[in-house]
Amino acid sequence: MAYWLLKSEPSNWSWQDQLKAGEKGTSWSGVRNHGAKLNLMAMRVGDRAFFYHSNEGKEIVGIVEVTKPYYPDPSDTSGKFGMVDVRAVEALKNSVTLDSIKANPRLKEMVLVNNSRLSVQPV
Repeated sequence: MAYWLLKSEPSNWSWQDQLKAGEKGTSWSGVRNHGAKLNLMAMRVGDRAFFYHSNEGKEIVGIVEVTKPYYPDPSDTSGKFGMVDVRAVEALKNSVTLDSIKANPRLKEMVLVNNSRLSVQPV
């Protein structure tokens, strides 16, 4: 099993939205960065990901699981990008802020610390 971090602006798709999607989950679509695309392509069913609220909150709020591997994103008219499906596994009792991640020396090599703009990243 691999571990990932998926970033979403809560005003576009929040943890609460992910929870409302229920056991079926939802697609993680709209990615238009080639680095993030390669990470989506590497995901396998059963992999887990931190659900991170970007811009508003800047914190990890939950954990999701990949339920369907990479497939074409129908919203991409260029045909270059794809998506995976994920479902909520659990909410974190206490969110983990970006500031606390940056303050932890053991996490200094984490992609989130060094490339905070990448929307899909390995952990």
